[in-house]
Amino acid sequence: MATPTGNPHRDIIAFDRRATGYEIDRRGRWHRDIANRTVDLAMSRHPEPCRVLDVGCGTGFLLRQVASRAPGATELVGIDPAPTMVKTAEALADDARLRFATGVAERLRYPDGYFDLVVSTTSFDHWADQRAGLAECARVLAPGGQFVLTDLFSWYLVPTLLVGHRGKARTKRRATRLLLAADFRVLEWHRLYSVILQAALATK
Repeated sequence: MATPTGNPHRDIIAFDRRATGYEIDRRGRWHRDIANRTVDLAMSRHPEPCRVLDVGCGTGFLLRQVASRAPGATELVGIDPAPTMVKTAEALADDARLRFATGVAERLRYPDGYFDLVVSTTSFDHWADQRAGLAECARVLAPGGQFVLTDLFSWYLVPTLLVGHRGKARTKRRATRLLLAADFRVLEWHRLYSVILQAALATK
């Protein structure tokens, strides 16, 4: 696969600027709907998670939903490369189990096998190195744990791989290759929102 192109710092700046209004604008409402559907899928397979990691957590909306539905969870951790997103998530946190930090998928500062549920919703397309990020998600996931990856995956997006998103896994075929290379064993695909927005459910 070709080396990813693009400027990750540009993405961080853009999300920092949107952070305070992220949950209330039109695009934010769409992201909330996607997050809720991702939580539904994750908890249909893993209804009682103990430690949960959200990679690219934004304002923490998804983790707040998990917190309300998983009273037995002990840690709900979110990371995001945009500092203002993390500050907004901390301000909106309504549960003592919620913790947020600035960080990227390619360098997760957690022990091997620490989480039993890892999720990532509409952030994968912004990762600088998708292969390395998936390897890190697999590393911190406990054996038998669940990983849910929600993003834009469709053959309709193939033309975008030629300009702007060269080297990105924007089809199920490309993403599947990366997930299997990261040692995820069982892989299912679910149409989550539309023909383009899909979720991969993987087991370590």
